[in-house]
Amino acid sequence: MLTVFAFLLAIGVLVTFHELGHYWVAKLCGVRVLRFSLGFGTPLLRFRPRETEWVICPIPLGGYVKMLDEREGFVMPEERGRAFNNQHALKRIAIVAAGPLANLLLAVLLYWVVIAQGVPQLKPLVGTVIAQSPAAAAGFREGDRIVDVAGKPVGSWQEARLALVDAAMSASAIPVRVQTEAGASAERRIVAERFGDKAVQALQQGDPGLSPARFLPAIGAVEPGGAAAKAGLRAGDKLQAVDGLLLPRWEDWVQMVRNSPGKDLRVRIEREGKPLDVKLRPESVSQGDEVAGRIGVAPLPDAAWNDKLSFMVHYDALGALAEAGAKTGATAWMSLKFLGNMLIGHASLNNLSGPLTIANVAGQTAREGVSPYLEFLALISISIGILNLLPIPVLDGGHLMYYVAELVRGKPVSERAQLLGQKIGFILLASLMAFAMLNDFSRLLGG
Repeated sequence: MLTVFAFLLAIGVLVTFHELGHYWVAKLCGVRVLRFSLGFGTPLLRFRPRETEWVICPIPLGGYVKMLDEREGFVMPEERGRAFNNQHALKRIAIVAAGPLANLLLAVLLYWVVIAQGVPQLKPLVGTVIAQSPAAAAGFREGDRIVDVAGKPVGSWQEARLALVDAAMSASAIPVRVQTEAGASAERRIVAERFGDKAVQALQQGDPGLSPARFLPAIGAVEPGGAAAKAGLRAGDKLQAVDGLLLPRWEDWVQMVRNSPGKDLRVRIEREGKPLDVKLRPESVSQGDEVAGRIGVAPLPDAAWNDKLSFMVHYDALGALAEAGAKTGATAWMSLKFLGNMLIGHASLNNLSGPLTIANVAGQTAREGVSPYLEFLALISISIGILNLLPIPVLDGGHLMYYVAELVRGKPVSERAQLLGQKIGFILLASLMAFAMLNDFSRLLGG
């Protein structure tokens, strides 16, 4: 229920702000707005305080502002000056652009609220290196401090990850300069192609196989009914060896379990200071094209490391606003670069997400607290703003393209050309939405 509520609230806020952008600028330009609708379908609620009818409909995936327009019906002679189609092209451009720009403004405001409270950050310290990953092949070691990525200095884990995303869009080998635990300077070169498409996609999302988190070789939680619970393992058990082989790191245990689906393992643990042997058989689970072992446990975080990892950054009101604007701009630019790289084949379409993934993330961030949820809203608001500015007919950007062409040509684009563009745009947008939904189902099914 929390996931559903968080998703509906997100869509409601983002759509409302987008459509209010169109509405406010239309009113400023003297255009009559006939209807302001949240959602689609048969209206559930409607009211008309003045000349605009305000409507709430049952299908929440969008909304619209309907303006007086001679192309859509008869307009009284005295009202023709307030019709959208009779406005100068610059006014129509302003009205159409106001929706996406309102989404970008909303992102600035949301980031401002979050940043003004103080921003928890993580130092760019490597806590865990995933075995058989691009990061492991590059020679990363636990305790490395990331200094710069592709020549760009970073001061936090978040900055390092964004720099990796940016670099992955334009280079196949990414140089990362680190300071080792011993204080020496070293360069690691991340190359993901040799590890397959999934590794490339993960790198494009800022994950080469590194994590700032560090875990102890001990069980933090046990899933009821899982292989670990059936073997009698408990939270707090310290893991020591498998079949006589010492495994000192949590990552070693993860790798051992993954590589042992359906196999009997003799596990040596320490419980309340005493050694104990248990028999454990990992379950077999499908993960894409391979079968891996799973026992249903969560690790015990290394509290001392986590205390060393975290720090807080504080800003005054103006500083927070400037930081919010910069973050919105950087995220918007990265979104544009990502879309451009998808068009030329440098980024995978598998990174597209649809409503199911968005709903899932909405629920997750809502459980984490108000600030993570607001940051999620800001990110989606930026995505909506950028997507709507793309020059694709049926989107706001498509209309902007027609009106700019009108300014250049001195006359409107023909209705035939607009109709053809609308058909092409609808097919393109429907295809992207279908692909995004397929990606959603693939993620839900573990593909």
